[in-house]
Amino acid sequence: MPYNQLATDEVLKTAIAALEKNNYNVSVAENAAEAKQMALELVPKGAEVFALSSETLKQTGITAEIDESGHYDSVRAKLNKMDRATQGQEMQKLGAAPEYALGSAHAVTQDGKILVATNTASQIPADSYAAAHVIWVIGTQKIVPTEELAKQRIYDYVLPLESARLNKIYNITSGSYVSQILTLYRAYPAGRITIIFVKEILGF
Repeated sequence: MPYNQLATDEVLKTAIAALEKNNYNVSVAENAAEAKQMALELVPKGAEVFALSSETLKQTGITAEIDESGHYDSVRAKLNKMDRATQGQEMQKLGAAPEYALGSAHAVTQDGKILVATNTASQIPADSYAAAHVIWVIGTQKIVPTEELAKQRIYDYVLPLESARLNKIYNITSGSYVSQILTLYRAYPAGRITIIFVKEILGF
């Protein structure tokens, strides 16, 4: 199946109903600019925020706003000033449990499951449990019918694109890897995770 086509309104409606039943807050933005505005309205100025590695967040301008505007207590800005060789454990703790974690997901099923693939697993603690508030901005092209197709999307579509991106930036030939896939079946506690679907192709 194609993995870069926006969901129809009917498919989006089905997915939203399932996600809301599974304790997620869900909104819909018409485009990237609106998604950025909606996401930032959920984050108080001065709050501790970790903009997780995400092409979607970069494309919407959310990453730059969080890390460079000075309006937020940016976790990434702190991490960039630290030495992993001597402060590695401290850096892991800082990234694991921010007050707000902003990111995306790689696939969403029509029956309300969410999948996040990762090589380093650095975003999993915040997404799955430790962040007090999680906000995901997700293009509707990532909605698929089943969990099986969600995993297929990750391996057949997301991984090659991410590998090409890393090869271009870092001039590496080994590509990227799927070390872990976080699958969320239900948000706990209710309302901790907010999803902003975007009717625009964003990210992988």
